[in-house]
Amino acid sequence: MKLKYFIILITFMSFSSILSQENSISGKISSDSKVLPFANIYLQKTKIGSTSNENGFYQLKNIPTGNYTLIISSVGYKTKSIRISIDENQNITKNFSLQEDSLDEIVISGTLKPVTKSNSPVPVEVYSETFFKKNPTPSVFESLQNVNGVRPQLNCNVCNTGDIHINGLEGPYTFVLIDGMPIVSGLSTVYGLTGIPQALIERVEVVKGPASTLYGSEAVGGIINIITKKPTNSPALATDVFTSSWGEVNTDIGLRYKLSEKTQGLLGVNYFNYQNRIDNNNDGFTDLTLQNRISIFNKVNIERESNKTFTIAGRYVYEDRWGGEMDWEREFRGTDIIYGESIYTNRWETFGTYQLPTSENINFQFSANGHYQDSFYGTDAYDAKQLIGFGQLVYNKKIKEVNDFTLGFAYRYTYYDDNTFATFEEDGVTNKASVTHLPGIFIQDEISLNKQNKLLLGARWDYNSLHGNIFSPRINYKWNSKDNSNIFRLSAGNGFRVANVFTEDHAALTGAREVEFDGELDPETSWNVNANFVKKINTENTFITLDASAFYTYFNNRILPDYETDSNKIIYANLDGYSVSKGVSLNTDITFTNGLAVNFGATLMDVSITENDIKTRQLLTESFSGVWSISYKFDNHFTIDYTGNLYGPMRLPLLGENDVRDENSPWYSIQNIQLTKRFNNNWEIYGGVKNLLNFTPPANSINSADNPFDIGVDTEANPELAFDPSYVYASNQGIRAFLGLRYTIF
Repeated sequence: MKLKYFIILITFMSFSSILSQENSISGKISSDSKVLPFANIYLQKTKIGSTSNENGFYQLKNIPTGNYTLIISSVGYKTKSIRISIDENQNITKNFSLQEDSLDEIVISGTLKPVTKSNSPVPVEVYSETFFKKNPTPSVFESLQNVNGVRPQLNCNVCNTGDIHINGLEGPYTFVLIDGMPIVSGLSTVYGLTGIPQALIERVEVVKGPASTLYGSEAVGGIINIITKKPTNSPALATDVFTSSWGEVNTDIGLRYKLSEKTQGLLGVNYFNYQNRIDNNNDGFTDLTLQNRISIFNKVNIERESNKTFTIAGRYVYEDRWGGEMDWEREFRGTDIIYGESIYTNRWETFGTYQLPTSENINFQFSANGHYQDSFYGTDAYDAKQLIGFGQLVYNKKIKEVNDFTLGFAYRYTYYDDNTFATFEEDGVTNKASVTHLPGIFIQDEISLNKQNKLLLGARWDYNSLHGNIFSPRINYKWNSKDNSNIFRLSAGNGFRVANVFTEDHAALTGAREVEFDGELDPETSWNVNANFVKKINTENTFITLDASAFYTYFNNRILPDYETDSNKIIYANLDGYSVSKGVSLNTDITFTNGLAVNFGATLMDVSITENDIKTRQLLTESFSGVWSISYKFDNHFTIDYTGNLYGPMRLPLLGENDVRDENSPWYSIQNIQLTKRFNNNWEIYGGVKNLLNFTPPANSINSADNPFDIGVDTEANPELAFDPSYVYASNQGIRAFLGLRYTIF
């Protein structure tokens, strides 16, 4: 009898279990009354998930009883989450409508107009503020270290200035924009990425490869476009303060205000201070430059008649930085008593967009900036002034839903003056400021061949008042599958660049090497081909995006610093030969329904110089780089982030055959870990450890650090004994803890 009752009990429990697994949720997902196919829908912290079909229908089956959070998401739309309870034998029907997300997946850098990322014929990588919060830094320059194929390169061991490399091409080939306007260039190349209040950054868009058709001659290597928040959708107050065990203090404040019903503003302040003299490698020099920086940003949005707007923004930056021997003081500035590199920077910027009242299709965009630098590198003074004014009219018109036509007229004025021989008259004595006028016209037509094929044709003509006519053609092709899970893009373009050595290459100013120009520097030209493939894979509990690219750039007349012909000089000349940058990269994004998110990226490249049939690797360029970000969200509002990068060896500049320093850098990795606790929608605390492996370059990176003025040394006969801080590929800042606090009012 007992066995009989036991069998009945087991049968009943099994039957009940089967019934409980019949619970389901089904319905339709739409947007603006139109069905939304291939949207993701899943129960958080479970393996139960699905996607909507071509008619927007979804169904989740075999759901155990309990309480769940249901997540509905789709690319280009705002994610929705709801709490839901499942009882036994329950079949729930729920329909959902998603709103378009104009923030996270809308890009402008590829085509000069807003378009969803998946529809853009130009591959654009988008990094949101959430991405940068995984590894908080005091500047955008440092934030980019976890972007695949992008490397912040330090150019000076003493003053720690640097630029941004994209796919192995140096900083001057990277065009940096703020809200689509050319702000960071020329003299500001090594300083312009500091002091941008990160509390005001909505996203950063990265385009790899030439974009000269739309942005002009400096966009040879790629674009970094920093998009700031709009006053209409930013928090009322956003504060972010953090400090590190090295003594760094960074403060970001963003404040939204309202002047009238139609006028709103956004005020931002960034303050960074570091005054701790640390010399862990015992070379007698500061490992990290001491800095005191203040930046004030203001953006105003004015609504006008017929829904037209006028947006204007401005920024002011003041920075005082110095590095050098540990006992350097202000009184030694510019003397040969104690070596120091002291840089005072004053910079102002303004930029904006005005929609013309006479037409809905014409925008006037403008920017202007002034950059003033007062600096000493040991006893060498470098005083420079740069003024840039830019304006362009952009006309956009859709023709029968097939052609998306863009026409633009641009003008750029550049005034540059310094106290180096770069601005001397031919007599070598009389100073003459450099003035460049650059009018231009560009045209672009995005042709929708059908729903799955697009062709983008573009061309630009500029007239440089110093170098003459510049023509830059461009072509892009895009194919996508019907469900947008496969996207292929192919692009080709031409680039053109005029170099200004002293404003772009900090190595020309620091150290004891003499700078020399070998003849008149002609403009560089380049041709680039880029192929990109994106694959999206959705399973029951994972959402995967694979993004692969291959690139090839060929340069003529490339301007390169020669450190090797003469150990006492840096010789700048046009390459008598050619240079090639080629490689492949892969990005992988994986999001699990249980709260785990993983991002991996790797770039394999070969950047070479061929002269007199001899091929050599470019200096300070790695052949391999990798980045990663692993995040996990716990139920108790805790998040853990593990980020890092890995770089292969780089060829480094030596002072000759007897230089005892290694010719190549080692493999190295910078890794960070962070734990974040969110208490509510207002308060958030975070902390962790940076540079977990405590990697720093060799202690002898600064050559002859004990004799920075080369006293008693014949550097012509013994170049390996000269003072040289240009041997640099990574920061001397080792392991450190950090702690931060964010407070936000929406």
